[in-house]
Amino acid sequence: MIVRHHVLAVGSLETNCYIIPLEDHRSCALIDPGDEGDRIIACLKELGLTPRYILLTHGHFDHISALPDIAAVWPYAEIAIHRDDAGRLKQPPDLLLDEGSRVGPFRVIHLPGHTAGSVGFLLEPDSSAPKILYSGDTLFQGGVGRTDLPGGNQAALEASLDRLLAMDGDIAVYPGHGGPSTIAAEALARARGTWE
Repeated sequence: MIVRHHVLAVGSLETNCYIIPLEDHRSCALIDPGDEGDRIIACLKELGLTPRYILLTHGHFDHISALPDIAAVWPYAEIAIHRDDAGRLKQPPDLLLDEGSRVGPFRVIHLPGHTAGSVGFLLEPDSSAPKILYSGDTLFQGGVGRTDLPGGNQAALEASLDRLLAMDGDIAVYPGHGGPSTIAAEALARARGTWE
C-alpha cells in the first residue's frame, strides 16, 4: 500500500517533515512542512514526488512555516488541518478535518491538548504491517506536548494521551520532533514516570 516514508528535520526546532509516497509512487502526502521550504521542495523533486495532500498536525509556526513555499510550487495540493486550528493559517485550507475524517489512506484522530485542533494521522495498512501514527506534538519518544502556549489545555492533553495509550501497542509513533517510538514503549514510559 505505502512505501516507506522520508523525513526531514527542518528549522531551528528540528520539526519532522514527513514525505509519504502514495500508491502510485508519483504522488505523496506531506506532513508538517515546518520550515526550509526550498529544502523540502528540492527533496520532493529529487524523489520525483508531487504532493497530493499537505497534512498539518496543528497550526504552530514550526509546523506550517514552509506551507506558502510548497503551495506556490504545487497549488493543487490539498491543505488539510483540523477546523479548530484553521485560523492559524494565512491561507484557507482545502480540507477541514474532524475526528474520523479520511484523507487518502489516513484516518484522522483528534488529539486536543497541545492545541485545540491537534490531530494524529493514522495509517492502517491492508497487510500485516504495523499501523503508523504521525502524532505531531501530542506524543513524543519519551515525552508529551507542551500546554503552556496559546490553545494549550492540560486536561485535554491528558485525555488525548489516555486515548492514545489504550490503542494497539504495536502502533509505530512518528512524532513532530525527535525519533520514533511505539504506543507500547510510551505506555511503559508513562507508567514508570519517565516522561519529560
